[in-house]
Amino acid sequence: MSDRELLSIYLKPQWRRVALLAVLLCGGSSLTLLSPQIVRYFIDNALSGTSGAPLIGAALLFLAAALARQIVMVATDYTGEVIAWKSTNALRADLALHCLRLDMPFHKAHAPGELIERIDGDVSALGNFLSRFSVQVAGNGLLLLGILIALFAADWRVGAALLLLWRLQHVGVRQWAASRQAEAEHYSFLEERLLGTEDIRSSGAEGYILERLRGLTLTMLRSYRTARIASNVTYIASSGLHALGYAIGLGIGAWLYGAGRISIGTAYLIVSYIALLADPLENLRRQVQDLQHASASIARVGELFAQKPDVRDAPRAALPSGPLSVAFEDATFRYDEANLAFDGVSLRVEPGEIVGVLGRTGSGKSTLTRLLFRLYDLQGGVIRVGGLDIRDVGLADLRDRIALVTQDVQIFEATIRDNLALFSPRIGDAQIENALRALGLWEWVEARQGGLEGGGLQSRLAHGGLGLSAGEGQLLAFARAFLKNPGLVVLDEASSRLDPGTEQLLDQAVGRLLRGRTGIIIAHRLRTVQRADSIVIFENGRIVEYGRREVLARDPQSRFYRLLQVGLDEALAADTAQEEVEDEHVAV
Repeated sequence: MSDRELLSIYLKPQWRRVALLAVLLCGGSSLTLLSPQIVRYFIDNALSGTSGAPLIGAALLFLAAALARQIVMVATDYTGEVIAWKSTNALRADLALHCLRLDMPFHKAHAPGELIERIDGDVSALGNFLSRFSVQVAGNGLLLLGILIALFAADWRVGAALLLLWRLQHVGVRQWAASRQAEAEHYSFLEERLLGTEDIRSSGAEGYILERLRGLTLTMLRSYRTARIASNVTYIASSGLHALGYAIGLGIGAWLYGAGRISIGTAYLIVSYIALLADPLENLRRQVQDLQHASASIARVGELFAQKPDVRDAPRAALPSGPLSVAFEDATFRYDEANLAFDGVSLRVEPGEIVGVLGRTGSGKSTLTRLLFRLYDLQGGVIRVGGLDIRDVGLADLRDRIALVTQDVQIFEATIRDNLALFSPRIGDAQIENALRALGLWEWVEARQGGLEGGGLQSRLAHGGLGLSAGEGQLLAFARAFLKNPGLVVLDEASSRLDPGTEQLLDQAVGRLLRGRTGIIIAHRLRTVQRADSIVIFENGRIVEYGRREVLARDPQSRFYRLLQVGLDEALAADTAQEEVEDEHVAV
């Protein structure tokens, strides 16, 4: 994304404010140029013996111009801040939404802290660029031009001296631009290498990285030193030239006044304009430096927008109402070349059927959930929900008709109502209460009356569910799922962290949530899958056992039978231990 594209996209909706800001900046410049002219008129008329109304009028006009300039400055600052906040907030929202729409591989590769820095830190650095850069450069340029024209009009020699000052100041700007570029490259290198610390250390590339860092640091030092020297020279020259300008102005003014060519008021005018020249020159230098700083942020924002999801939303069909069927047809999926998560999986779940999915960690259970929600797409085969290829179903429709309850529940610092409705105003309190009563959870909510601020649905919960047990958080997750009225419910180890005090209440909620719906229960507890109609056991990305629960439970040769005999937790632990022994033997 280029500077112009960024300005066009986020300033175009505020063109009226931008136009107002341009008018205010031009008005401020005009008032700045007007004040010395009024003083010159006052001085010349006072020395010529004029008194009364002309001098009083000039004095009042000067006060009015000064007051108007202050008002314009306040209005300029306010308008600029409004433009900056509205622009950056819109950019933050667009970036956050764009990141939410990106695939899971992107989020696996970028830590939340990095994304927060990009979405907030980089965008904050663009506030001045989006609000003031163009108009301030134009405004200060116009002010400079006006001052130089006025000085040339007063005397060409004074104008020529001030042009030299402008050129010296510009030299420092160019050197600082190179310094900021070197600094951006240095910190970009550091960020990328720190994120890749594990790979760098494992490959023994520390020496190479340090040598590269040494080169970039030396480049940054040299460019900074050059810029600092140029800046100091420019500052000294500017200060000296301003002092010299005062002296020249006074000298030329005295000479021209003595020769009768100008009035003493005009001499004052020359000195005043020389003083006024310092501010726009400094503002221009600062704006160009801000642009160099913003350029790095613009590049990073552009990189983020350039990321495109592999999972494409191309809705061509809508899911049917009621319980949904699920079918995996020769499904193949791998997270990377070395990690085959699904190896030709075929599975069918009929509408209204409840399937229990078992298997040790890494066997492919959770991958099933991610694929159903299209967090990833298959590399081979098809997944059908409600008889439709999920790639033909809109993502919003798909995720609205499938409810997921996991063991990790996100609790927001908000009321119970907002946590259940996820801040949606379309879900009313009566609808939430009916859902809680249907799940048998309304009494639990009423019990929060004395324990949390507020009472009932207005009880406030702490961030992260502080003060709630794991079971109570899980109950809220079940209520969220129920409010969606889904056709398919996926419980991904949702009961693995429950405390005994709420386990019975949760069992009731599970039964009511699954009633009249298709259910997939991924479990570590046998008690949870006792309500399942069928059992699926995964191992190494494949289905190694699939059948009716009652049949498998009576078959001594089935894996499910063995799990029932020794207990699921113990059996899976034994399988895992045996696998580790075998892996160690192979390694040896």
